[in-house]
This record gives sequence, structure tokens and C-alpha cells, in this order.
Amino acid sequence: MPDPIAFSIGPLTIFWYGVCYALGLVAVWLVLSSEARRNGLDLGILANGMIIVAIAALIGGRLYHVIDQWQLYAPNPINIVLPPYSGLGAPGGLLLGTLAGVLYARYKRQSVAVWADVGTLGILAMQAVARWGNFFNQELYGPPTNLPWGIAIDCARRIPEYPCSLYPVATTHFHPLFLYESVSGIIGLIVLIFIARRFPTKLIPGDVALLVLTWYAATRFLLEPFRSDNWTFFGVPTASIVMATIIVACVGLIVVRHARRRGAGEGGPEPGETGGDAEAAEAGAVDETDSAVDETVDAADGGLPVADETDRAVEL
Repeated sequence: MPDPIAFSIGPLTIFWYGVCYALGLVAVWLVLSSEARRNGLDLGILANGMIIVAIAALIGGRLYHVIDQWQLYAPNPINIVLPPYSGLGAPGGLLLGTLAGVLYARYKRQSVAVWADVGTLGILAMQAVARWGNFFNQELYGPPTNLPWGIAIDCARRIPEYPCSLYPVATTHFHPLFLYESVSGIIGLIVLIFIARRFPTKLIPGDVALLVLTWYAATRFLLEPFRSDNWTFFGVPTASIVMATIIVACVGLIVVRHARRRGAGEGGPEPGETGGDAEAAEAGAVDETDSAVDETVDAADGGLPVADETDRAVEL
């Protein structure tokens, strides 16, 4: 069984969960800095923005987890802020981190859509690397499986649904949901970076961001039925509702925005329109894209619960 402790320095204990999160941030920086350079963006703004978004994502993820697993903290709420900080929920981190990124881009008078295309790739990079922290904590697993990549779970880390008396450690393995999310993050990152670089003229600023959110939400939506003891809303897992809403909103925006662009392209430039007029029209289109992305984020922040479902299927 994996040991959750990576190493200790005197009284200071370093957990693998934190190590994986830190490595995830390194992966995010490598991916985002590469894409920022390719798009001619300021790396200084990226570095400062990453710090702000990372802090906001941690707060949002912790908040979602605490609400989701309130029964664990109700007897002693002080544990919410005490280590180990192994309980984080991706949807909460995604919502609050996105909001922080949008506000920072506005503050810096930057194009939200252009930065969103770069920044959201970090979601998949973090998912690919940081999810392995769940492996060391023996969490984020699904039901028993006979598949060769199933993982064993200690009796102390199991939910009541799978007691060792009925599911012996020696013969019982579980779906590694963290692995499925990690693999999805790697594949999604490769595919979407390829699309961004291969078809730049066919994309509208903000398209890559919408595709990233759709990919992430689809992954979570497909894996949600494997989870147990989730935060539900009228019997339906809250994360499923959130992810389905994100998928519909993102796909709808992509379809509508490209339909508008095709309509504008068929009309062609008005007689007497100069090159400057065309450039102004293009700039206006980018501004409109920024507004659409902002409105989508604001709508998600206002219309969806800013609370988070734990990023693990199980945490005792």
C-alpha cells in the first residue's frame, strides 16, 4: 500500500499529496509559458496570475470539499483549516480559480478570451499530474473491479459500503478513478494543443478555453456514476448537474459564435470599407468574444453553487 508521507524534516512532514500538487503547478507553468510565448503574451502577467488563480483554486476546492463532506467536520470544525489538506474538490477550485483569472485579466486590461485559451490548458496539465496525490492518499476510487489495473485499498481507507469482511484486501481491487482522470488530462492536453496550433485560422478567441472546459466536464460527467457518497441535489450528484451545465453552455457558445462568424463572412465587407474598418471590426469581434466568455463565467458563478464536491470518491 502507498505511504501518504513522502519524507520528514524534523517536525515537518511532507505528504505526497502536496508534492503532487506542487509538481502539477510546475507542469502548468511549463505548458502555459510555452503557449503564452507562442501567442506573444506577457510572462510576467502569467506568473502573477498563476499565483492568484492557484490560491483561489485552493480556497474554492477546499470549500467544496468541506460542504460535500460536512459530516466529517461538523464535530470539530477547526479541522477545516488544520493539516493534512488532502480534501480538495475540483469543481469548486475550477469555479473560483476561473473567476479569479477573469478578474485579474480585466484588472490588467487584457483580452479575457485570449488568456482563457492559454490558461485553461493548465486545468488539464494539473489534472494529469496532481491526481496522483489521490493514489498516495488511497482516495478517489470507484467500485470493485476485476480489471488488471484495479488497486487495493486499506480497510481504514474504505467507505462502509465495502467492508473488508465482505471484500478482503488480498482479493479485492477498485477502479482507480484518479488514474482515469490523469489519463484524460494527458490526452486532452495533447489533442487541444494540437488543435490550437494546427487550426489557428479556424478558431475564434475563446474556442480553446471552451473546448478545454467541455473536455474536463465530459470526463467528470462520465466518471461521476462510479463515485460513492457524493453530495447530491434531489438525489442527483451535484457534480453531474454542474458538469452537464458546463458542457451544454460551452458547446452552445461554440456553435452560436461560429454561426455568427459564418454569417458575417458570407456578407463580406461593406462597399467602401477600408482596411482600417476591417481591423476595427475584427477588434470588435474579439471584444465581443471577451464579453461572451465573461458572461458565461459570471453566469456559472452566479447560477451554480460555489461549493465543491470532493475530488475523491472516498475520504474517511
